[in-house]
Order: sequence, then structure tokens, then C-alpha cells
Amino acid sequence: MTAPHPPIRRAPPRGTRCALAALAFLASPAAAIVGGSEGGDLPGGRSAVMVLTAGGGVCTGIVVAPDAVLTAGHCVAGIAQNRVHYRDEAGQPVLAEVASRQLHPAYDGDAIRGRTRSIDLALLRTRAALPARFEPAALSPAMPRAGAALTLAGYGAARGNDRRSIGRYRGATLSVVEPYGPSRILLWLQAPRAGGCNGDSGGPVLDGGAVVAVAAWVKDACGGLTQAILLGPQRDWIDRTLAAWGASARW
Repeated sequence: MTAPHPPIRRAPPRGTRCALAALAFLASPAAAIVGGSEGGDLPGGRSAVMVLTAGGGVCTGIVVAPDAVLTAGHCVAGIAQNRVHYRDEAGQPVLAEVASRQLHPAYDGDAIRGRTRSIDLALLRTRAALPARFEPAALSPAMPRAGAALTLAGYGAARGNDRRSIGRYRGATLSVVEPYGPSRILLWLQAPRAGGCNGDSGGPVLDGGAVVAVAAWVKDACGGLTQAILLGPQRDWIDRTLAAWGASARW
């Protein structure tokens, strides 16, 4: 860090613990968009927040209801506390407390090492509703196939090991690839000199304006082959979890 950050204020509490996991293992879980562009017109920007951990980790989150955020499971698993970070209308940073966290029951933290399947998703419920300017994302059960062009977005680093570039929402167009054949659970994305990086885990993969998957992992290094979890097959879990919180997603 070079310059000190401005003080971060806390949002008024109203039930839920903070959740998020250090995303710095994108070659483990995914980080900031390498090769991405910034700008207010990027898809998903009005539904995107940052998820922070007590240990200083950063992930991206997707607002799916006024008080609910979808993110990657590894951003929550084994983490004592998470908070949702955003900036208010004056551009000042705010930390929203988390009242509840729900990790997908099929999440496996050893999946990469053990080469097993893992549904790397988690839902967070904030104590208070997020500001009205946040628009719950439209979720899609679509199953894009090889060759489809999708947008990967997030608050991750623009370059590996460059933590100073974390915190700006970026997006890049990547193509769907099927290195291991078609999958009903996972989505793989690739583009020359573009891909996920530290801090992008939990970020949206969008088809137009709808979120079809959540970024989870990057192979080898920032900007490499990026893995995401398709939302369609997990719709029942998402809907049941939100219903228990008195909320619902936009499909």
C-alpha cells in the first residue's frame, strides 16, 4: 500500500455475520480481471459489491436481493467473519455487516487438490438492506456452450501480485471453451491475455445483462483459463436459501 485509505464507515446493523474468503489464490480461487476494461457501462456494475474477510482477503459479490449477496464458496468457508464493501453516493467506503451465511452443501475446499467436484458458491445476508441504487441481478439458467462470448467481471487485480489495482470493477469478453467436454456444472472461459485474477472470485459471468455463472478459479496464473459455477443447476439451492430469508431471486 502506498497511500492510506480513507476511513471506512459501517452500515447500520440489522442481523448477519460478515463473510468472505481471501481470493488471492485464483490459481486457486479467482481474482481481478486481467485484460479488462473499466467504466460505468459494464454489465453487472449496479449489482456488484466487494466481499471482505477479517484477514484482509477480497472477493467480488453479486447482489441478488435487497439484503442478499451471492459469492464464491471459498470466500466464506473457514472464514471467521465477512463484510460487504461498497461506496456510498459521496464515494466513501462503507462496510455492511453480515447476519447469515450459507455455504453450498456440495462445496469441497480440497476439490482442486483431490480433483473432485465442488459447487463453489455461498450466499450472504446483510443485517440491513443495501442502498436502493443496487439492483438485484437477473440470474439465468442458460447453459452456454463452446464458442459463446460472455463477460467476466469483478473487483480483482488487473495484474498478478498488484494489490493496488484491486477494488475497481472491470470486465472482459471471454469465450466459452470445453477443455474436458460439455459440463452441466462448470463453465470454462478463455481469451488471449484476459481472465480472472486475485479478487475476482464470486464475480459474475454475464450473457448480455444476465448472470449465468459465478467465477471460482483460475488455472496457473492470473489471466489464465477461468472456471465458473453455472447457476442453472443450482437454482433450487439459491431459491430455497433466499426463501428462508424472506427473499427471492430474479430469474
